Amino acid sequence: MTVDHAVTRATDYFDSGEFLQLLARRVALATESQRDDRDALLQRYLQDEIGPQLSALGFTLHFIDNPRAENRPFLIATRIEDERLPTLLSYGHGDVVFGDDENWRDGLSPWQLKEEGDRWYARGSADNKGQHCVNLAALEQVYHARGGKLGFNCKILFEMGEEISSPGLAEICREQQALLRADLFIASDGPRLNAERPTLFLGSRGCVNFRLTINARDNAYHSGNWGGLLTNPATRLAGAVASLVNARGELQVAALKPDSLTGAVRAILSDIEVGGMPGDPAIDPAWGEAGLTPTERLYGWNTLEVLSFLAGNPACPMNAIPGQATAVCQLRFVVGTDWENLADHIRSHLQQQGFHDVEVEFMRGSPATRLDPCDPLVGWALESMAISSGKKPALLPNLGGSLPNEVFSEILGLPTLWVPHSYPACGQHGVNEHMLKSIAREGLQIMTRLFWQLGEQGAALTASHRAHTEGKA
Repeated sequence: MTVDHAVTRATDYFDSGEFLQLLARRVALATESQRDDRDALLQRYLQDEIGPQLSALGFTLHFIDNPRAENRPFLIATRIEDERLPTLLSYGHGDVVFGDDENWRDGLSPWQLKEEGDRWYARGSADNKGQHCVNLAALEQVYHARGGKLGFNCKILFEMGEEISSPGLAEICREQQALLRADLFIASDGPRLNAERPTLFLGSRGCVNFRLTINARDNAYHSGNWGGLLTNPATRLAGAVASLVNARGELQVAALKPDSLTGAVRAILSDIEVGGMPGDPAIDPAWGEAGLTPTERLYGWNTLEVLSFLAGNPACPMNAIPGQATAVCQLRFVVGTDWENLADHIRSHLQQQGFHDVEVEFMRGSPATRLDPCDPLVGWALESMAISSGKKPALLPNLGGSLPNEVFSEILGLPTLWVPHSYPACGQHGVNEHMLKSIAREGLQIMTRLFWQLGEQGAALTASHRAHTEGKA
C-alpha cells in the first residue's frame, strides 16, 4: 500500500456517501453549549459518537469532568503504538452555538443536514463537527490502509465548551500534561483563506475585550435647563474612543502596536489576497493602518474595534444629558504586543489626552500565538498539501480571529499546525451554516496524505523541528 493508494481509498469512502451519513447523524445532535438544557446531548456526543469511533481504532478513552463548567466534559483519547514513535496531538470540539432555528431559510433546519449543490447545510457542519469528522475519517483510512497501524502515536483532545470560551481547557491541559504529552499538534478549525485555496495557519491573533465607562453623575438632567453647563459623558466618551482609534480605524496607542511585522512576515503575506470571493463583504480600502496592505492589516497588525456604545435610552431618547456612558471595545492583536498590560496602557494614554474621568476595565483576553514560519514542519505540511490538492496552499502566520491555540503552544509547548476545512462565507455562528462538499473531500485527501507521511517520516520530521528550535535558542 502506498500513500496514493491510501488517498484513493479515502476518496472512495467519501464518494460512497458514508461520510455524509456520519456527519448527518452528528449534526442532528443539538449540542448547544450555551444552553443549560442540552447537557445530556453534550455528554452523548462524546460517549456515543466520538468514543466508539476512536475505540475501534485502538484508542483508550479518558472521559474527564470539566473543573470549571459542569456538564461540559472533555475526552482525551490515546493510542500508543510504540513509545519510540513520535506522538501527534489533535483536537476538536463537539459543541455548537445556538441553532437559531426560526431564522434559517425556508426549507432548512440547523439539525437536519441538507445538500444543495456543493453545500451541506446544518449547524456544526463547518464549526466544528464537519472539520473534526474529516480528520477522524483520515485517521481511520490510514489505520485500515496500514493494516491496523498508524505509524505514529496519536492523542486527541475533545471539548464540549469551545463556544462558551473553552472554560476548563487550560486547567485540563495543565493537570493532564503527562497524558497529553506529544511532539506536534495538527488540527482543524477556523476558515481557509477562501473556498478555493487550501490553507495552513500557525497560530492565531489574540483578543482582549475591555470596557470604558464615564460616571458623571447619578441622574440625567434636562438638556434645556443644564445644557452647556454639565459635561456630557457620551460626548466625552466619544472623544476618548476617538483618541484610541482615529476616523480611519488606525490604532493610536503606541504601547499596543506590535513589533512582529518583520520583512519575513511581510514576504509571506505578499502571497495572500483577502476578500473578493462570493459572500465576502466589500473591503473599505481607506480603512485601517496606513502603509499596510489589507492582508497585513488582518494577519500582521492590531485592530481596535468598538463593539457597543451606550448612553441614555436609545429605544426612547429623553431630552436629557445622560449621567453615564459606557463602551465595550476589543483589541485583536498579533505576537509582539504587550496585551497583558492593556488596561494600564489605555488608562495612561487617555490621561495624557485629558480624559481623566474614563474608567478602564479589563474584561477578558487570550494571547496571540505563532509557530515560526521557517520551522521544517511548516515546509513539510505545505508540500504535502500541495501534492494532495494540486494547488499552492496559502500560509498564514496566524489566523485573523482567535482560537485556544495558546493551551497547545504555550502550556503543552507544541508546534501547532492548523489545516481548516471551512471557508469565510460558511455562515459560522450565523444562520444557514454550511460546509462545502468540495472542501470536505479535498480536506480528507489532504489529511490522509499528511497522516500517512507522518507515519513514514515522523521521527525525521520531529527531529528536524527540535534541531531548528535548538538552533534558534
